[in-house]
Amino acid sequence: MALTVFDRIIADRGSVYAVSGGPALGRAAVDAALAELKTQRRFARATHNSWAARLGGAGTKADDGEAGAGAIILRMMETEGLDDHLIIVTRWYGGKHLGGDRFRHVIGAVRHYLAHRPR
Repeated sequence: MALTVFDRIIADRGSVYAVSGGPALGRAAVDAALAELKTQRRFARATHNSWAARLGGAGTKADDGEAGAGAIILRMMETEGLDDHLIIVTRWYGGKHLGGDRFRHVIGAVRHYLAHRPR
């Protein structure tokens, strides 16, 4: 699966965000896409690679230490009706806690992906 990557789309107090995604037709495709993304050293060294996927109408997610991020991504995918797809929000921690703003940035990253992804 070829991922579409939008890097360095949000920066706040040293933290930087990217969003990636693409079609996924099963859990094996999700795992392969995550492994593919992490072959890039920059993404392998990220603090968090939170993701969600809808596979045949069923949702699956992982926060990767960014509590609640996977649920936000999944909820936005459900609202959009985006099925058989994976979205990954990557964060490089900048040294300062963002509090609730981190959720705003996850939402902003997913919105960016939904608006600019290939159709």
